[in-house]
Amino acid sequence: MKMKTRFLAVACLLAMIIPAHADVLVGAVLPLSGVNSRGGEDQRRGIELAVKEVNARGGVLGQPLKVVYEDSGNTSQRAIDAARKLVSVDKVPIVIGEYSSGITIPMGQYLVGEGVPHLNPASTSGLVRNIGATSFSMVGLDNVSTEFAAKDVLEHGWKKVAVLAMNNAFGQGVANEFNKHFKELGGVVTTTIMYTSGQTTYRRELQQAEASKPDAYVFTAYGADGGLMMQESYELGLQEMPWYSVLITMHNADTPAEFKQGLIGMDVDYTAGDTGYKQAYEAAYDQPFASAWSGYAHDAVLFAAAALNKAGSTDRAAVLKAIEELGNEGVNGATGEIKLDADGQRVWQPYQKLKVEGKDIVRY
Repeated sequence: MKMKTRFLAVACLLAMIIPAHADVLVGAVLPLSGVNSRGGEDQRRGIELAVKEVNARGGVLGQPLKVVYEDSGNTSQRAIDAARKLVSVDKVPIVIGEYSSGITIPMGQYLVGEGVPHLNPASTSGLVRNIGATSFSMVGLDNVSTEFAAKDVLEHGWKKVAVLAMNNAFGQGVANEFNKHFKELGGVVTTTIMYTSGQTTYRRELQQAEASKPDAYVFTAYGADGGLMMQESYELGLQEMPWYSVLITMHNADTPAEFKQGLIGMDVDYTAGDTGYKQAYEAAYDQPFASAWSGYAHDAVLFAAAALNKAGSTDRAAVLKAIEELGNEGVNGATGEIKLDADGQRVWQPYQKLKVEGKDIVRY
């Protein structure tokens, strides 16, 4: 009788320490403050919708899925510290993040060093390919996106362009790859200006671009940077010439309507999978997409949940094997089918052509 009583006491203690219905955790490092906070918040929205979807289908490993969020503050060191906390304190089996390539790369390298699976939901720099063996991309890289953009620019008849991009891993990749494709297709790049993100003015860079006498301006910019650049180009009279934005939704929500009329560009296609995601997003948040990146963060969660269920546990080795298998089989999401190449990068990537009409951004 004493043995049975002692056994029941131990069982009750264990039940308190390890709840029978404990959530399965996944980590996410996002820029919830700083220049990319709008994009980070949109990623969080996509993740929340995916968690709801996964849990409605029974969760992960028979338990509810929960995402632990950490704010990168749009800095590399803070992102690394956030990832370290998720790994060492929260013991998450997978980390999703970040937004900017210049932050995703060092954070991903830390996770690879720890042997933790890392899912990249937004960063498209070609340098992402070299993060390491346990890092995987849910989004296509810049060699694919810039070829699409270069063809689109030339189809508008603009053969001489000035290129402006932020001076980091992402911006350098966009500038280099766009210039390469544009020149191969017969275009001329009149000047390439690499600017520092977070400036209080971009007038000097804009005037340098103007001095090269292009047919059009091709640029890429994060949230508030893009809004300021559009405002100042308008004030300087530069918008008498066409402006084309590579990944236009990164800054569209931060740019007042009066400063972006006639702006066109391209972006990743975040509804190619036609899963009802657009309707679910608008019903949940009572507004259209703020950016293209909510869909990719959403699909990163679907991919993570599928990997954990396929692995049958949160063991890292088992999860990595499951990710490799899923990369070959494919996972369907809001952005279409996600398959991975030998380097763990997305094989196929849909894009869309967009333009600003009034307060709206629409396909063309």
